[in-house]
Amino acid sequence: MARASPHPEHHRISPVFLGVLVVMALSGWVVWTGRAEITGVGVFLFVLSGWIVSLCLHEYAHARSALSAGDTSVGAKGYLTLNPLRYTHAGLSVLLPVLFVVLGGIGLPGGAVYVERGRISRRWRQSLVSAAGPLTNVLLAILLTAPFWLDAMADVPFAFRYALAFLAMLQVTAAVLNALPVPGLDGYGALEPWLSPRLRRRFEPYAPFGLLLVFACLWIPAVNTVFWETVGTVLEWLRVPGADVDFGYEYFRFWNGEPVVDAVDAVDAVDTVGR
Repeated sequence: MARASPHPEHHRISPVFLGVLVVMALSGWVVWTGRAEITGVGVFLFVLSGWIVSLCLHEYAHARSALSAGDTSVGAKGYLTLNPLRYTHAGLSVLLPVLFVVLGGIGLPGGAVYVERGRISRRWRQSLVSAAGPLTNVLLAILLTAPFWLDAMADVPFAFRYALAFLAMLQVTAAVLNALPVPGLDGYGALEPWLSPRLRRRFEPYAPFGLLLVFACLWIPAVNTVFWETVGTVLEWLRVPGADVDFGYEYFRFWNGEPVVDAVDAVDAVDTVGR
């Protein structure tokens, strides 16, 4: 068990993270109250800030698991403060995933918590450190979709419901992509401790390009189809209608104009959730 850090500032929640939480809360209130003139902007800010929060929690889960496993260096690196600016590659962990959400509506995983694996003796602990991030996305997806699978959507404003559905979809895409056993992603990180030293040395040079490889593969129609069918299946398990995700994405891209949601669309979505 890791000893308590003698530096409490290493564990203090960053004002930057708290600021993002405030933006998420305020924009969520705007969407919930249905201020028609700024609903699209509200959805954009709510989803974007919620996505940044989830990215921070993803990286925090890696760091906290590493600390529990024996790597006390994560505290001095600032990983336990939830400050996205303290990650070694803030661009990979925050900026790039945010850009892909804005441009393509996909929750691309990041990754910039550097763990000193030499401090972690057991292989299963090393695997758990890598798995902690995607498992966080899975947990967030379950929490965000709770109103859907608990049949508690009757009194939820439509725009807020669509925003929740879209944000949950981002968590699912991030979890699915990050679980792939591709060098540089968490799926491979969980598998790596069990590989022979020869195989690890062979795959190591490809780690910096793993994320780009996955992104490139998504341009292949067959791969893209399988990926989105997988995401859609998971969302069906969570009882999230695909139409809700689509409307959420349209609201998110407020610069294209807000979607027109007629009564038939709204009733169909409610009926789908209630089945």
